[in-house]
Amino acid sequence: MSKYATGLKRILMAFLVLCALYVTYTQLTGISTKDWTDEQGKQVNASDDEIHQWAIRSQVQAAEVLDDDATVQEAAAQIEANIDLDEFPAVNVTATGYTAGSESTGKEPGHPAYGITFSGVPVSRDVYSTIAADPDVFPIGTILFVPGYGYGVVADTGSAIQGEIIDLYYETVNDVYNEWGKKDINVYIMQYGEGSLSEEEFDSLNENRALEVFTPPI
Repeated sequence: MSKYATGLKRILMAFLVLCALYVTYTQLTGISTKDWTDEQGKQVNASDDEIHQWAIRSQVQAAEVLDDDATVQEAAAQIEANIDLDEFPAVNVTATGYTAGSESTGKEPGHPAYGITFSGVPVSRDVYSTIAADPDVFPIGTILFVPGYGYGVVADTGSAIQGEIIDLYYETVNDVYNEWGKKDINVYIMQYGEGSLSEEEFDSLNENRALEVFTPPI
């Protein structure tokens, strides 16, 4: 084999190795050539959304898992200790508590709409709880983090819930008074809703015990 052919073969092999390394790198990191930067540190050929997603991917760490035997209050405290709330939009609201009972909804057990929110999702107090809000402020499906309460998913509305007011679901009246009452508090928008929420979407949030990594809204 001539020196020319040998050199050409080496160049081809080196090229194939570089291609394999590149493919492996992009698969492991999720970063493509669009994410590379020029000498000024500016993003090359990437939209604002792509830049935003890349920035989030570069900061995501392994998610912690909620303790299996943690109470809802303990889970809320664990979540609050592991997320940087300053990255998310804050809104000051008046937060009250409500139940599915007649004292809050006018409905008694046995009523066909008892315990059913405006979205059609049954009320729930869990890691992700159903809450009521003004859909003009927080669209149905919006996920809020409420310090001291946990994640609240906007699933319900109410005639008295207008403007910067939210109503947090609790299972009993005693829970409302003992655990919450009424507070003026900053809540954090983890994810904007699109105006609807299905039971399947809501249930899927509570099925995963890993702490969700939310992307701060742009």
